[in-house]
Amino acid sequence: MKISILAQTDFIQKSPTLKEEFDNLSGKAAGICYMPADLNTLLNEPDEKTKARINQTKNSKHLSVYDHASISLYLEDIPKALAMVLNNEKMYNTSEKSARYTKMVLKEEEKELYNKWLNKFKELITAKYQEKYPKFFTNNKIEKLAQENARYLISVFTPTSMLYTVQYGQLNRVYHFLMNELETQTDNKFRNALKPYIKEFCEAVSKVTGLVDERINADDKKRKLSLFSDYTPFEEFGDTYSTRYKASFAELAQAQRHRTIWYSMSLLETDEFYLPKILRNDEKLCKEWLEDCKKQSSVLPQGMLININEQGTLENFILKMKERKCSFAQLEINDVTNGTLKKYIEELERKNHPRKDTLKAYSKGARCTFPDYTCPSPCGFIEGINETREI
Repeated sequence: MKISILAQTDFIQKSPTLKEEFDNLSGKAAGICYMPADLNTLLNEPDEKTKARINQTKNSKHLSVYDHASISLYLEDIPKALAMVLNNEKMYNTSEKSARYTKMVLKEEEKELYNKWLNKFKELITAKYQEKYPKFFTNNKIEKLAQENARYLISVFTPTSMLYTVQYGQLNRVYHFLMNELETQTDNKFRNALKPYIKEFCEAVSKVTGLVDERINADDKKRKLSLFSDYTPFEEFGDTYSTRYKASFAELAQAQRHRTIWYSMSLLETDEFYLPKILRNDEKLCKEWLEDCKKQSSVLPQGMLININEQGTLENFILKMKERKCSFAQLEINDVTNGTLKKYIEELERKNHPRKDTLKAYSKGARCTFPDYTCPSPCGFIEGINETREI
């Protein structure tokens, strides 16, 4: 794994090192909370006074001021699984190479399996949809959809690249969560497989950025990585909601983009795999697909099903629907979102909840049917709009 700095907060008062620069910005920010004069007075105060405030805030755990500075790290050859761990923590931004839209670098055996199904999916999609919807199902679109489905077979540890922007304080918190994970004893095969990459990431972050600070990343609040669940919450639907379901690693990676919603996961007791809808009417293809998935079981393919816990508010679930109930969205997450919507509506009606009619307007099809959404690029794909598509 290679980490390089692409961008950073540039404080107007230059300091010899990046860490000193970020500390000084944070010390000035803390001064704003109780400055008796104006900003210029604060910016021009003696260095000793700023340093004293830096020490005071670190020692007293007034650490929010250390999130004013941020750094953008370009991460090369980071496994998708570790990217998911980072993407589950809040206060970040990420731009990641997509296995939906690009071909990943694969080992030879895995590449052969991927290409085999890539071609099968292209044939199936072309035969079923291209003649009927030629404007939507262009050759390029079919290629991308085939890639989206073939990637279910590749390992969740497949290397990818991403730009990861995170605040100074949050980087230290995440570093500490990851270091704690290295010390955690578990028989979870996913978490154990992650540990060498976590160790590599932490060493690189410390060496490349020089921003690791024990006083910022101390374990006072006993927090840990949010992705891994030790508890399965009850299902509950009201102004807030909590639900659980089985879906693939790939689906969870999509869902994590909704940063106002909380996700956690755990492995199933026995291996199960996502079966793409376009295969389900062909018994022979179904059998072949599941056999190939089982061949990949030891490397945890992205199509492996896991337990997912999802918690949020009704308003943020509506925002999720405005992204995921769409012909352009990954089909699996579209279907999972509809499953949650159905349960949500049923529960609000059962309780005679004051907002029992709120969600019904979102149950008539894709987002272009919503009363408060205008599609910027109508697809004309009827099966996508009425949500009967198989791809």
